[in-house]
Parts: sequence; C-alpha cells; structure tokens
Amino acid sequence: MARIVLEKVTKTFGTAEVIPPLDLTIEDGEFTVFVGPSGCGKSTLLRLIAGLEETTSGRVLIDGGDVTEVSPSKRGLAMVFQTYALYPHMTVRKNIAFPMRMAGLSQAEQDQRVEVAAESLNLTDYLDRKPAQLSGGQRQRVAIGRAIVRDPSAFLFDEPLSNLDAALRVGMRVEITEMHARMKTTMIYVTHDQVEAMTMADRIVVLRAGVIEQVGTPLELYRTPRNTFVAGFIGSPKMNLLEGSEARKHGAHTLGIRPEHIDVVDSGGLWSGTVGVAEHLGSDTFFHVHDTGLTEKLMVRAVGDVALRHGDKIHLNPRTHELHRFDAAGLRMP
Repeated sequence: MARIVLEKVTKTFGTAEVIPPLDLTIEDGEFTVFVGPSGCGKSTLLRLIAGLEETTSGRVLIDGGDVTEVSPSKRGLAMVFQTYALYPHMTVRKNIAFPMRMAGLSQAEQDQRVEVAAESLNLTDYLDRKPAQLSGGQRQRVAIGRAIVRDPSAFLFDEPLSNLDAALRVGMRVEITEMHARMKTTMIYVTHDQVEAMTMADRIVVLRAGVIEQVGTPLELYRTPRNTFVAGFIGSPKMNLLEGSEARKHGAHTLGIRPEHIDVVDSGGLWSGTVGVAEHLGSDTFFHVHDTGLTEKLMVRAVGDVALRHGDKIHLNPRTHELHRFDAAGLRMP
C-alpha cells in the first residue's frame, strides 16, 4: 500500500499550462477518484503519478520517497488502461503472467499468483483462451489481473470501463469496488462519469482546467458543493441552478436545488409549470418542466411512475431546507 503526495506539481505542454501548481495527498489504502469534464487534466495527473509524463515542476512522493525522477517501472505502481492493452497472440494465463516473467519470477511463483488472481476475478475457466474469445468485461478483468500479480503498492485506473456497455459497466464497477475492499490497496481511478465517482470513491477530486475545485467524500460533495461548478457536476440528474428574482428572494446570486428535492404535488405548489418531456423509468420519473416563471427550465425527479405526460400542468414544492445559495463568483454561501 502507498501514501501518494503531490507537492506543487505542474505540467506544461509547450506554452500551455494544463496543470497549474497543484497539491494533493492520497492516503494509504484510499480509493480516490479523479473526475471532471473532458480535457480537465485528470488523465494527465494520473500519468504524472505513474511517471508516464514528466512533471514540469514540483514533486511526486510515494510513502515519503521522492519518485519525481524515478522511471515508471520502479515506482511500484500498476496501471490499467481503457484499451486493455492485451497481447492477442497470448492466452489469458500468459497475459496475466507477462509482467512476472519480465521481472524474472520463478515459474512456480508465476503459476501461483496467476491462479489466485484468476480465482478472485472469476477467470479460472478462461485461462487457456485468447483475448479474441473473451467479452469486453472479461478482457478488462484480465488487464486487472495482470496488474494484481505485480503486487503493486497502488493501482492506477484510467477510464477502464469507458469501452464497455452500460450493463457491463455496472458489473465491473461493483467488482472493482469489491476488489478494493478485499485488498485495501491504494487506488486512483480516473473517470468522466460522476455516477462511477459517487458509487466507488472514498474521496473524490473534482477537476476543472487542471485546477482542483473540491476534494471530499461523495456525500460531502453532494451535500455541500463549494461552488456552482461542483454543484452542477456532481449528482444525476445535475442540480438546478436558478438566477434572477427567485435567487434574490433568498439573498443569493444563484440558487441551487436538486431535482430529487422538488416535490410534485396535486395543487397549490410554490412553483407550477408545464411538462415538456417526461422520462418514465419505472422506479423514477424525470420531468423537464418549463413555463414556470423562473428564468431556467427545471429538472424534477419523482419517485415511481407519476402519471403526468407532455403538456400536462405540474405543481411543485421545493424543499426549502435543501436549497443551496451561491454568490456572484459562484462560491457557496453560508
């Protein structure tokens, strides 16, 4: 396991500074997720930790040792990519064993570690198959198995589930989370999917243009976003952000209310409007509401299948104790 510390780390490509001076500590055994929109610097930051990109300035420390100038192979880290990077001509067994063979481990040690990794990842029945004979989820498990047998001090995952379909993503999300619970190894996971971040992380690092906007547990970010960017990024569907008279009524420049904190009522609600689109999912119904008199359209999340359709009148009550207030700079107000 490893405690990873970034001290004033920066990264510049030519004249473009993609990572301004950044400080971050990832505790030993922690599952940390880097999340943010495309181009925010999350993969670059992961590659700086791995040593696949050189830092422009600053230091990378692993368990107190400065590894800023240390090659990737000597940092004791294992990285899992979204493309799997498996050798097509090798069996699953040989793919998993490859890093051990390169490290000169005995055949007996290789066999023992492969068997343990395969059993933990439900790959035992596939050890003699080649990657082309596997599903996307099985290939990703092989890539994870290849990382496990290296017995790394930390795992680095770069959007490992982005090539999988929705059902496989959910399954692999659970498998990786369970793996962390068993192994208790430091894991850093990059994703653009905030649902993955919320369901997997001990702590989330929200990035925008290379800058850390907030670090906290999933519930801390959900309940107390420090600015409108985090408020609009964390949560699915995202928070409604209202300006104009409704915000001013509450002494704020911007007022935030999550879709699940707006109740659909039969009549007499504080807000009323017209249903534009109704997404009936069975367990939930999402309403896109307009003509409310507010400056923005509303997204409303109701529990169960609420019998309202396009064009219907809808009456709404926001839960006032769940309102979020932000100032003109977009920062959270007390």
